[in-house]
Amino acid sequence: MDPVRKISRVFNSSEEILIDDSSKIIIMSDNHRGDGGWGDNFSKNQNLYYAALNYYYDKGFTYIEVGDGDELWENRSFSAIVEAYRDIFLLLAKYYKEKRLYFIYGNHDMDKKKEKFAKNYLYEFLDERINEYVPLFPNIKIHEGLILIYKNRKNKIFLTHGHQVELLNNELWKIARFLVRYLWRPLELYGVNNPTRTAKNHKKKDKVAKKLMEWVIKEGYILIAGHNHMPSFAEIGEVPYFNSGSCIHPFAITGIEIFEGKISLIRWYTSTRKDGSLYVEREILAGPRKLEDYFATKNHIRYRYQIGSL
Repeated sequence: MDPVRKISRVFNSSEEILIDDSSKIIIMSDNHRGDGGWGDNFSKNQNLYYAALNYYYDKGFTYIEVGDGDELWENRSFSAIVEAYRDIFLLLAKYYKEKRLYFIYGNHDMDKKKEKFAKNYLYEFLDERINEYVPLFPNIKIHEGLILIYKNRKNKIFLTHGHQVELLNNELWKIARFLVRYLWRPLELYGVNNPTRTAKNHKKKDKVAKKLMEWVIKEGYILIAGHNHMPSFAEIGEVPYFNSGSCIHPFAITGIEIFEGKISLIRWYTSTRKDGSLYVEREILAGPRKLEDYFATKNHIRYRYQIGSL
């Protein structure tokens, strides 16, 4: 099946969520939460992420995680991940209890799509500090894609991880997991980069983005993805493809905000005051732009790019 059709398959089976100008949504992806050990790329940004989560919780945002939230290729034990980031998961549980949390799975946490995995590991967890099982995300549904319906059914924003356009990371993901877990992870601990990993290969990043943009051109909807760790923000008149980036950038995390009917690309990072003390800063990298302006120009976008080349 060609990549465009693969994305359409996910789109056609995705749950729809109605939003309007009062909606507050933060979209993040590629957290790659690990077990807190030497190979855990998330650990250096855990405080940034926790600060951001608290900010959005207090502001009444809904949190949507667009895949690879947890690193289940390099780590066999999900319980070890939860224990390493207990406070983060308990905060996410508060979002879920208030119906303000959605998880989309990616290639690195594909196991979450299995109902048995969700029941065994996501519904509750053993809190070792009190030696009791604590509710986490009871009866949660893990999605492959979600559709945000903005005001009317013609205005659709599609969210999916984006790995579906790659054979190795989709149909052959178990082979890729085996290679990462038993070959590349040990080598990366010695400083050898994995050349097959999309997030560390610029040619593969661009290829994935192009394939996802082909779907946008064909269907005419907004697409927000993750997977290649490359933040992307479309201006009005461009192909409306967005990418939330990742939470494992060097000393920063990125995401997409939808707030008051506008969309923005944001970054959280650590800054320094004159007295030398550190604090967490939120910065708007691009936007905000009105969602309705993208939908108003979508027919022009489809025509303009179908006769050109990406």
